[in-house]
Amino acid sequence: MSRALPPSASIATPQEGAKLHAPSAERNAVHIAAFLRENAPASGQALEIASGTGQHVISFAAALPALTWQPTDIAPDRLRSIDSYVHDNGLSNVKPAQMLDATMAGWSTVHGGQDLIVLVNLLHLISVAETRIILDEAAQALAPDGALMIYGPFTRDGTLVSAADQRFDAELRAADPAIGYKDTRDMQRWFLDAGLTALSQEMPANNLGFIARKTSS
Repeated sequence: MSRALPPSASIATPQEGAKLHAPSAERNAVHIAAFLRENAPASGQALEIASGTGQHVISFAAALPALTWQPTDIAPDRLRSIDSYVHDNGLSNVKPAQMLDATMAGWSTVHGGQDLIVLVNLLHLISVAETRIILDEAAQALAPDGALMIYGPFTRDGTLVSAADQRFDAELRAADPAIGYKDTRDMQRWFLDAGLTALSQEMPANNLGFIARKTSS
């Protein structure tokens, strides 16, 4: 996955050593961690897709210490940043970051048996086809009682809920017409197509959190 994005889509500035700092991750990490504590399995194996700077996974690993976390990303500088944050925070329940492009089919065969899969702020940056690959692969990678958590900005039944969301979505589509906010109606249909049942919850700054589990047979 590689494409042009507007500057507003990915803001991460260098810090000491290999660390990168994303202001949005600093703002939302505590809220997402609280959402996970309420809805995610308390123990087992957790895979984070598109971990970014590493600020999220250290918050999640501290909030859910009985989960063993596997952070991933596609960018080498992000992988180095993740490992640096984990090392400096002394977390023993986070594995070394791995390269993973979750928009490519087939990764569930390598990352199967996950009790939790977490994806934060990615779907608006990729295409519909790539989104559906992630959902299909995540469904296959989940353990029978596992959960998929997705967080980010979405349209609600075709409506952008704020002027800031309208502006950001327009910037994304101007950079690449294939990307932009995904709609809640489409998400629910795609979850079902992947064999998942999902519930959503409003989150700060007009974001949504989805928790999806395998559909009961």
